[in-house]
Amino acid sequence: MSIFGRKTATETVFDAGTSAVSDLTGDYTIDSSHSYIGFSARHAMVTTVRGAFKEFEGTAHLDTTNPAASSVRLVIQTASIDTGSADRDGHLVSADFFDAAAHPEIVFVSTAVEKVDDDTWAVTGDLSLHGVTKSLTIAFDETGSAQDPFGNLRVGFEGGTAINRKDWGLTWNAALETGGVLVSEKIKLDFDISAIKSA
Repeated sequence: MSIFGRKTATETVFDAGTSAVSDLTGDYTIDSSHSYIGFSARHAMVTTVRGAFKEFEGTAHLDTTNPAASSVRLVIQTASIDTGSADRDGHLVSADFFDAAAHPEIVFVSTAVEKVDDDTWAVTGDLSLHGVTKSLTIAFDETGSAQDPFGNLRVGFEGGTAINRKDWGLTWNAALETGGVLVSEKIKLDFDISAIKSA
């Protein structure tokens, strides 16, 4: 486990990551077709419902010598939410939740970056969601670097955090007869990022 209480990349069932470079310093663009931005929430206090955003773009500048000089910017299209249920997705983009018509983008812009250990970065930034901007910190573990068959240098990161959706004004809920609520206030966010270094 990492110091943030999450499983690290080495604890997965996948093959070990590769290392094409020892210094990740440079400018990168997120490859959205090979990346994942997902979330999970408890439903009816008994199960976990998962979803993801299908449309997003982002850039990062990494500086391993001076991590504080690093930066990240991510823009997610709110209406691209996908939980595997058209009815649920329709409810989530409605005014009850994300209100995608009024708030078409979810934006994260870093305000501070630090290197926690050899493989872990802590990225603090402003998350603008549903018309509210609040700071949060996301821990990212390096999962490797590779030269792909198309000449791209790729780096990988896995990260996650938990937020209380009410802090961003997402307050809709329904009480259960047995106690508790239909949708948990705490939401887990998960990131699997593949980024391509700029030439």
